Amino acid sequence: MSGESSRFVSLLTKQTVSLILAGGRGSRLMQLTDWRAKPAVPFGGKFRIIDFPLSNCINSGIRRIGVVTQYKAHSLINHVQRGWGFLRGEFGEFVEVLPAQQRVAEDSWYKGTADAVYQNLDILRVHSPEYVLILAGDHVYKMDYGKLIAFHVEKGADMSVACIEVPLKDASAFGVMTVNDEERVVNFAEKPAAPSPMPGSEDTALCSMGVYVFNAKFLYEQLVRDADDPHSEHDFGKNIIPHLISTHYRVFAQSFSDSSVRSDKEGAYWRDVGTVDAYWEANLALADVTPDFNMYDDTWPIWTYQEQLPPAKFVFDEEHRRGMAIDSIVSGGCIVSGATVKHSVLFSNVRVADHSSLLDAVILPNVRIGSHCTLKRVVIDKGCRIPSGMTIGVDAVADKERFHVTDNGVTLVTPEMLGQDIHYFR
Repeated sequence: MSGESSRFVSLLTKQTVSLILAGGRGSRLMQLTDWRAKPAVPFGGKFRIIDFPLSNCINSGIRRIGVVTQYKAHSLINHVQRGWGFLRGEFGEFVEVLPAQQRVAEDSWYKGTADAVYQNLDILRVHSPEYVLILAGDHVYKMDYGKLIAFHVEKGADMSVACIEVPLKDASAFGVMTVNDEERVVNFAEKPAAPSPMPGSEDTALCSMGVYVFNAKFLYEQLVRDADDPHSEHDFGKNIIPHLISTHYRVFAQSFSDSSVRSDKEGAYWRDVGTVDAYWEANLALADVTPDFNMYDDTWPIWTYQEQLPPAKFVFDEEHRRGMAIDSIVSGGCIVSGATVKHSVLFSNVRVADHSSLLDAVILPNVRIGSHCTLKRVVIDKGCRIPSGMTIGVDAVADKERFHVTDNGVTLVTPEMLGQDIHYFR
């Protein structure tokens, strides 16, 4: 990018306020979201899902950010306060938490994505942005939002949508759109039962990422209009976008490939880790020799709350009692004591005792695994104490009596399933 165009983008991002919609539960993650919102779910060994859109904002030069929360937001709010308080208010920079607080009416929680923004219009107006960037808080990806905002301005758009290509069989979980030769959106259907394929393709659909750019004043007008509509569900995908298209406002779509951040060897990576299987698979993929998602890119770092923990440690070097990890991610504070860890992800402060074996295991923070345990194809939630001698992930029939087992054979274990008290913040 040339110096002049970089300056153009930096001016646009400086004039932008971003709202990250982080209030959803994410019920398809089952018991992982019983006590935390989906954006607060740990991911990648030391992060939480919310860290990815937040990091994208900071790296894109957007330093005025609101995080809109609602469902069981305590751990999410704690994390944002601890990990994202480094911006300087005297420079007009901030990450503000915007909980559902009945700003419009005493009985009015957030009714939909558009209503969540509408109920914070007074706060948005105080910041006087030219552009508002609206993001979902529950996806894992690296994206330069400055490129999307520049695209929006160059097109003279009222609204712009970032889009990805999705296999047609999976597209019913997304907003599916059709664009013309000018990249203008001419049709939009939210989670259709029978998605339409892209022109020239029989098995791929063009889908919304839940990443929107609006001209600020235009957004305010549309949210007020939508709030006054008694038949609306007050949702961007179900109501706002279809209305804009039907009334011929200028709505454009930019391909994620044009704004994704990746090296020459990487593809455009975006994941909705919204099911237990997808969550397990995406975490383990990070342990591959050359993962699709590069967490080691110092040009586009992922920021988070950095716990002060000692380095990981591996002890004992005896036959059948050797502390080691192979093709795995092991975070700070972990001790692997005479156990074998293969193709697994150990989050912070995990302890694995002697003669235990882990394979294809995603172990969340503060877990204790006793001796002579066997864990395969598992997700172990934060704070679990796995008793010595326990086997999980080998006998699906037995596991289903105690734990949650997915259709693909991944076993999810939480403290409640083990009959253990919750004595920590999720």
